[in-house]
Order: sequence, then structure tokens, then C-alpha cells
Amino acid sequence: MKTILITLLLLSAGSAMSFAQCDKKVSLVSSKTEHLDANGNLKHADDEKTVVEFNKSDITVTITHDGSDEKLTGKISSSICTWQVPFKVGKTLLKVSLSKDDGQSRDFAITLEGKEGKLTLWAESPDEPDDKIQLPIEKFEEVK
Repeated sequence: MKTILITLLLLSAGSAMSFAQCDKKVSLVSSKTEHLDANGNLKHADDEKTVVEFNKSDITVTITHDGSDEKLTGKISSSICTWQVPFKVGKTLLKVSLSKDDGQSRDFAITLEGKEGKLTLWAESPDEPDDKIQLPIEKFEEVK
């Protein structure tokens, strides 16, 4: 009985830690944007810095290329967060609507996945099913 109680306490503590990172604001940085076709084949890659910051409700994407910044902002309409080891093994799924400064808006399904300690972000828009964006994440940090 004592063993079962200890096991339950450890499992609940682990679950609480796993969900705790889902409420935090995070910043992800990539220096390469890869564009994939619908079959996952690389179409082309761009050397550009992309910074993605998000919390439970808001997301900002800043893309720096050719010396200028393009900023997209938006709201998160839904999120699913399942991390076994915070931001090392697991996944976050986001449904977002991103807008440019000129008012153009587009919906995206964003997946952040951790496997073997490596993070990758994918963004897919129903408006462009043949252009899946893949960002290999080089830097991850919690924004205070």
C-alpha cells in the first residue's frame, strides 16, 4: 500500500512538472527555414533568423532576412501540450491565426516536437498545403 501511494505521488508530481512548462512564455530561435512539399521533401531552404515567442494565448514570429525584419503576431485559438520531459521529449500543438503589419492574416497549425533532446517546429497553413515550414530549433529559453 505504501509503495502504491509513493508511486501515485511521484506520478502526479511528474505530471504537474510536465504541464507546468505549458503555461510559460517561451522563445525559440532558428537560423534556417526549410520549406517542404506535401510529401515532406525539401523544396528549398532559406538562411534567415526566425524567433518564435508564445504563451498560452499569444504568439509572435519575427523573421530576419536580407537585413530587415518581418513580424507576425497572433492569437492562439487552441493548444495541446504533452511533454514527458519538458521541451526535450514531447509535443505542443497550436492552432493560430497570424497577421502581418499590413493586416493580411493566415491560419496555421503549429507543431513543436522534441525527440532525443532536439526541438523542431513545423507550421502548416490550409491555404498552402504544398508548403510545410520546418524550423530546426537551435535555442530555447523561457521568457521571464
